[in-house]
Amino acid sequence: MSAVTKCAKWIPSAVVLVMIICNPAVYGYTNQWAVHIDGGPEVAKDVAKDYGFRYLDKIVDGCYHFEHRGVSKRSTDPHHDVQNRLVSDIRVRRAEQQRAKSRTKRDLVVKRTSAVVQAILNDERWSHMWYLNRGHGLDMNVQGAWAEGITGAGIVVTILDDGLEKDHPDLLKNYDPQASYDVNSHDEDPMPRYDLVDSNRHGTRCAGEVAATANNSICAVGVAYGAGVGGVRMLDGDVTDAVEARSLSLNPQHIDIYSASWGPDDDGKTVDGPGELATRAFIEGITKGREGKGSIFVWASGNGGRDHDNCNCDGYTNSIWTLSISSATENGLVPWYSEACSSTLATTYSSGSTGEKQVVTTDLHHHCTSSHTGTSASAPLAAGICALALEANSGLTWRDMQHIVVRTAKPANLRAPDWVTNGVERNVSHSFGYGLMDATAMVKLAKKWRTVPEQHKCEVSAPDVGRTIPPKSQISLPLHVKECSGVNFLEHVQAKVSLTAARRGDLQIQLTSPQGTKSTLLAKRPHDVSKAGFNQWPFMSVHTWGERPHGVWKLEIHNEGRLLATLQEWKLVLYGTETSPDGDELVNQKGGVDLDNVQNNIVDTEGDPWSGSQRVDQASHPEVQRTTTEDQTSGACTQMDGSRCLECRQEWFLFDGGCVGQCPRKTYAISDNNKMKKICAPCHYTCAGCFGPADYECTSCLEDSTPYRSGSLTNCVLTSLTPNLRSTRWFYRMFVLLALNLVIVIALGIYFGVIWYVQKRESADFAYSKVTYSVKDSAKNRDLKALPQDSCLSDSD
Repeated sequence: MSAVTKCAKWIPSAVVLVMIICNPAVYGYTNQWAVHIDGGPEVAKDVAKDYGFRYLDKIVDGCYHFEHRGVSKRSTDPHHDVQNRLVSDIRVRRAEQQRAKSRTKRDLVVKRTSAVVQAILNDERWSHMWYLNRGHGLDMNVQGAWAEGITGAGIVVTILDDGLEKDHPDLLKNYDPQASYDVNSHDEDPMPRYDLVDSNRHGTRCAGEVAATANNSICAVGVAYGAGVGGVRMLDGDVTDAVEARSLSLNPQHIDIYSASWGPDDDGKTVDGPGELATRAFIEGITKGREGKGSIFVWASGNGGRDHDNCNCDGYTNSIWTLSISSATENGLVPWYSEACSSTLATTYSSGSTGEKQVVTTDLHHHCTSSHTGTSASAPLAAGICALALEANSGLTWRDMQHIVVRTAKPANLRAPDWVTNGVERNVSHSFGYGLMDATAMVKLAKKWRTVPEQHKCEVSAPDVGRTIPPKSQISLPLHVKECSGVNFLEHVQAKVSLTAARRGDLQIQLTSPQGTKSTLLAKRPHDVSKAGFNQWPFMSVHTWGERPHGVWKLEIHNEGRLLATLQEWKLVLYGTETSPDGDELVNQKGGVDLDNVQNNIVDTEGDPWSGSQRVDQASHPEVQRTTTEDQTSGACTQMDGSRCLECRQEWFLFDGGCVGQCPRKTYAISDNNKMKKICAPCHYTCAGCFGPADYECTSCLEDSTPYRSGSLTNCVLTSLTPNLRSTRWFYRMFVLLALNLVIVIALGIYFGVIWYVQKRESADFAYSKVTYSVKDSAKNRDLKALPQDSCLSDSD
């Protein structure tokens, strides 16, 4: 490193403070251009020289990164003269002056096992790495993969961030210079810029989670401690579309996995995503990267939970090309910073509230830390686990990796109120996706995985245009998908929505699949006061993964505000495969994967409730059936209302606007009051199967509920409440607490009543003492001085 470069990376803290105050992340025009030129890099270099530019590098094919020394590094207005001269050249197809974007690191500022494998690790803080060594289903199960000799060897992961301390003693062995670059300073050295507050520690921390060297008595151990790791310094300067694209497209034939723990502001009011160049970089990555198998992009879902942000408003986590990862606390809870959305695929552990443990990793100045936080810490753990799966099977495509994550993620020990079972019997949550990533299960499945069939795309436009949504109301828009060429088994689903609203944060959007799976595409965001609305924004859901696309989809838009909103247009974009990605021998009668064959986490109800979800035995509970297909119900409906059935033939049951031969899971068969129609009604929310609507009429319970017998009745009780029901002590405690509260309320009532009464009397006495009257002395024909009533004078005086 040159002396100049070293000096530039040691900027005094005063300058750093000025940069913070001036906020370089504010949107503005930079002195950089993205220029589209035919003819290759040599022609681009000639163009740059002719117009006073410095040629930086290729961004993507046909597009190049220029910098103009005579233009201010930051300006509120574009430089038209330079732009016009550049685009006037016949060699230039298009040129765009780059604007700086606000991009936030997704860590938090905080004030304040296999015995054989464990025995060989002497890393300083291995015992503190609770998320890797707790066992009993309470960690991410990496030790089983290590025991099989899988450590990520031969796989390369790069951290897109604020730099990488490449000479850190716990990273030096695995550092890969071919996976590193400094996009901010345009050189090969990714070393971070140091300051007094260590503001550029983020990338080094993320890298240690992936590939810190094992068994070297230093700091920690990475999930894929045999993998190569690099760093791209791109967050410590103006982050433009070109900067993002260059970072995302760095050496795609050498780098396997890109890990990003940043994104648009997590403030609950921003809607932003990749620009044109970054989008091209993603597409080229998944189509050309890794020799056509596709680059794997792992993304942190966001830390805007406190501001009620929604990660579907983040175009990076909301993309089908990224593997979006959320966080769980040490105790399996939703962290306070977590953003819930339907695009999150899975979860890894990270920090929680005060008192809960955080993540151990490498830190600046060759140090170690036990306080890495946020979804920033979750994404690199996921990238490391993906590296283990890639070593087990280097032929995995970017879509194979997502399929494997969906099939092996564990919902057990993750507690959220919104766990549901989708149409192919998989548990999914807006907070946790499909659950906690399981490294050993992913490695085992990867070893015998067959590449998924080709991805197809199907778009279905809705006829609903120009629909108004009055204040404090909602609209429900059905869309019947009869044909979807090439898509019979779903992967990602997008609802591209264009709408206007006086206050964008008042809107909520939900999408329900033909098999009844409901995805919340957008939740209410109180801080979002924008009037911009949404313009073809692709709200994405992974909750219907594996379901069939055919049937009636339903889009619901709620307007919780006091002003009118208008839906201009919307359409469904369905991604999936023509044939089952599971293979015929792995598909069971429920339409999902034979979970025993793929080493999934589902176990019988007699198993350890912490080791997996409870399976519903279809032989014992015949009410658990797939909905009969459309072809089989032909002629079953006797009365129609548009596309919905109102009445079925005698041997059929009415369900969700159609006819079914047997009631699906979580419903039961009843006849209506006139005994003419048979319908499928919903069970109690804790029941997986039932013969009636009450919680004591369950025949099987959901994974977050446990059978509890009381007298002759058996109820499904939420698992979190079960320990309290095993004895009656809770009743006495609640009674004592209620009695104490009642006594306190009565005492306070008496106290304030007495005070009120005393004050009332004093006020009355005071008013009485002020009442005066006038006495006129008739003898002297004069008015006497007004005297109080209690004066010694009287009318006769």
